[in-house]
Amino acid sequence: MSTGTPLIQIRGLSKVFRTDAGEVSVLEDIDLDIMEGEIFGIIGMSGAGKSTLVRCLNFLEMPTMGTVYFDGQDLATLSQKELYKVRQSMGMIFQQFNLLMQRNVLKNVCFPLEIAGVRKTEAEARALELLELVGLSDKASAYPSQLSGGQKQRVAIARALANNPKVILCDEATSALDPATTKGILALLKDINRRLGITIVIITHEMSVVEEICQRVAIIDNRRIAEVGYVQDIFTRPATEAARRLVFPEGERVDHFTSSRCCRIVFNGSSSFEPVIANMVLEFRQTVNIIFADTRNIDGKAFGQIVIQLPEDKLTGEKMMAYLRNRGLTVEEVRDFV
Repeated sequence: MSTGTPLIQIRGLSKVFRTDAGEVSVLEDIDLDIMEGEIFGIIGMSGAGKSTLVRCLNFLEMPTMGTVYFDGQDLATLSQKELYKVRQSMGMIFQQFNLLMQRNVLKNVCFPLEIAGVRKTEAEARALELLELVGLSDKASAYPSQLSGGQKQRVAIARALANNPKVILCDEATSALDPATTKGILALLKDINRRLGITIVIITHEMSVVEEICQRVAIIDNRRIAEVGYVQDIFTRPATEAARRLVFPEGERVDHFTSSRCCRIVFNGSSSFEPVIANMVLEFRQTVNIIFADTRNIDGKAFGQIVIQLPEDKLTGEKMMAYLRNRGLTVEEVRDFV
């Protein structure tokens, strides 16, 4: 749970790569605060700069402009030795696991402890403790080639926890996994956050991942931060086109309607939309077309939304929206949906 104190502060961060063909701007003027103890999502389409941003968080990529403050320290002012010490407080999890194939599971988890100079007996005791935490106590002697994708990622999570980090940076950590395995990994990360209080930053292109685990999210679009807020607020009231593209997936629109007016209804878990819509139809003796419907699980709570086509008669449409609002639902007209 977030303490409300910033652990990571990004200020004026820009990144330009210099190539033979010229300069390529990847990130521009990024300002962002990530609070201690929260699960924070950074989402955007492919090529938006997400992975570069996560590598800038620990200065594996040096920003061209701006800086990152971690736990009050300006990373741009640190020596390489000091920066290495700070990075020990930042665990990383990758899409392709990055396990050492010639080492068994126990030795993989021990690896960062060896680098930090921890004695072998202490390192192995810590590794066994972490393998129990991630549910792999019986796999200590197995090698990565003998593990499933989900098991490999659990080993990677245990390894990321080895040095008692203050934050875990997850770069597309579930992209290579099937939906059921993804759900298990996200549940594990949420449990680690709850039990250990470790801040988790999730880099992803999948809105479903953000909705499942994150409290707040930043949306990157065209190299910049387009929108930042609580996941529930962005899901129910997206303020930017970039957010709307993520909330309304591609292909969910319909081209031909008899009316251009649509109404978006958001459900926060307290209502089921089917009886509400059915009762409204009975009340006004007017049928409505359902254009789009979706339900999500956000931080353990059920949320949903539905878009209906309003009748041609403006007054009837206004009365229908008032009817829905009187039942505690969030309702907005979305003229640009069709």
